[in-house]
Amino acid sequence: MFFSIDHNSVIPIYEQIVRQVKFAIADGTLAGGQMLPSVRQLSRDIALNPNTIARAYRELQTQQILKPLRGRGMVVRRDAIESCLDARNEIVAANVRAALSDAFSGGMSTDQLREIFERALLDLQPATGHADSSHLPLGGENNDG
Repeated sequence: MFFSIDHNSVIPIYEQIVRQVKFAIADGTLAGGQMLPSVRQLSRDIALNPNTIARAYRELQTQQILKPLRGRGMVVRRDAIESCLDARNEIVAANVRAALSDAFSGGMSTDQLREIFERALLDLQPATGHADSSHLPLGGENNDG
């Protein structure tokens, strides 16, 4: 499994790992029943303190995303997908709200933001050529309010 750690982020490293595991489960990269690398192996692979990895794994276990297999390591719970989808959507929605708040307090208009958003969607959408909004709680609604 590949992790991208931002040492300059305000988000603690263990939380970055937690989020990335949840996102990997939400997008199907990690499946129910799949083993994660051991704490020792992952700490070597991504050059982090094993205590940081262990903390992330404990958090994921507490949130019932991972479960320990005695003597083997951590495995993704088969029922974790729904909570990971919800967590991913909440994280993304919070990031969008924060960006919108910054933009509005910077004096940007709804039309300017819509243009930036549309351009970003075109630039970043998956290679399939269409954006899928079926999982987004705000998908398709016009919230000009």
